Amino acid sequence: MKYALVTGASRGIGRAIALSLSHMGYPVIINYCSNEEAADDTVMMIEKEGGKAEKLRFDTGNSAEVEATLALWKESHPDDTVEVLVNNAGVRKDQILVFMTEQEWSSVIDVSLNGFFNVTRLLIKDMITNRYGRVINVVSLSGIKGLPGQVNYSAAKAGIIGATKALAQEVGKRNITVNAVAPGYISTDMTKDLDEASLKSLIPANRFGKPEEVADLVAFLASGKASYINGEVISINGGLYT
Repeated sequence: MKYALVTGASRGIGRAIALSLSHMGYPVIINYCSNEEAADDTVMMIEKEGGKAEKLRFDTGNSAEVEATLALWKESHPDDTVEVLVNNAGVRKDQILVFMTEQEWSSVIDVSLNGFFNVTRLLIKDMITNRYGRVINVVSLSGIKGLPGQVNYSAAKAGIIGATKALAQEVGKRNITVNAVAPGYISTDMTKDLDEASLKSLIPANRFGKPEEVADLVAFLASGKASYINGEVISINGGLYT
């Protein structure tokens, strides 16, 4: 059986992506770190619609934990493989650099950038063997243009953008595509502390995006219809930055 794995899939954009991939027929692995109740809700939503899902707990920033957990999953699924990987997990610890602590820097880098490395390097091996795969990295407008107060987050997402372009060239001949989607302001728990009323006036679409809109783009990139799109970073921001 060919699975899709979505990191940080318990809520928000990750949950919407998991649902979209389920609609495509993939059984979905719901990765989460701490919010098991939300992960259970995502699984229940997929199963209610007739799909198949299972949850898998690991901290993407902890390489030993990622390796051990994925090894156990492969052991219990000897005939299955992960065909689609969506690196979505991320955290914000906003602070201007002069006041930023080492923990605020390293925790954001660990979950997003190191998380990309920890998960992808293990799963890309099977994709290479099977000569097929899709890797989609959820980055951010912050990683393209940089945002004040987000030096850590901008650095993490910009690092993944560079890694996306490099990895795409490494594995493209194996019928594997590696792309990134860069959302702007999307209505999720991660943006609930922002002043939406004032910020939306800066967006030509005059609104925040919906998680489902990002998920539809990810689902397209995960499909066979996107087989000639590789190494790209596709913005989805309502025209805020082009």
